[in-house]
Amino acid sequence: MVGTERGTATRKKAKGGTREIVPTLAWAVLIALVIRSTAFEPFNIPSGSMLPTLLIGDYLFVSKYAYGYSRHSLPLSPNLFSGRLLGQEPQRGDVVVFKWPGDDSTDYIKRLIGLPGDRIQVRDGVLYLNGEAVRREPLGVVEVGGSHGPLRGQAYREILPGGRSYTTLDTGNTAGDNTSVYVVPPGRYFMMGDNRDDSSDSRFPLLGGVGFVPAENLVGRAEVLFFSTAGTASFWEFWNWRPDRIRFGRFFMSVK
Repeated sequence: MVGTERGTATRKKAKGGTREIVPTLAWAVLIALVIRSTAFEPFNIPSGSMLPTLLIGDYLFVSKYAYGYSRHSLPLSPNLFSGRLLGQEPQRGDVVVFKWPGDDSTDYIKRLIGLPGDRIQVRDGVLYLNGEAVRREPLGVVEVGGSHGPLRGQAYREILPGGRSYTTLDTGNTAGDNTSVYVVPPGRYFMMGDNRDDSSDSRFPLLGGVGFVPAENLVGRAEVLFFSTAGTASFWEFWNWRPDRIRFGRFFMSVK
């Protein structure tokens, strides 16, 4: 009888423990979803369109609250409402994660160059904003890891009106070096990659590029790097990390 009573008590304790674990896990998942939807979401860089600012293998946090919230702030972008709640105007020069207008689901990351009403043009590789050439200063030739191997080109410090600056990469003459004048429509934004010769962005029509990006498609602003690797292992595949391929110097760098 004693053994049976002990066995019964053990089973009851196990069932009680299971009943306690399930709600705890449910709360943990709920809290994680709330943080991901309203505060910060991790994002990794899979291509070289933002070189040399962002490298392939960088992992960063995106602030979801920077521009307010749209349906794309939620996982799977449920069609619960339209427009933006608590919307705030992004600034020229922000590095922005947004949903590609072609399918409203694929994540892109580019730099915001044009606000509604701006006139954007590129002439001989030089960016023009509202008829004025954006100042840029040569920084010398650099070599970085591109999508298809080492990439060599001229780096420039591009300085927007107001003084905000960042680094761009010019690797040669391409179709994006000379464009017509784009007038950014109301409620839309003009995005460009810092790697000006290898970026599918607003310089190209939606059919083959990005086109103008609706305000609703903005997911958030890139804030800080938290991990970076030049290897093939993802952040969560820690068992495959190679210490000699991890870029420790990029940890906790601000995205500018």
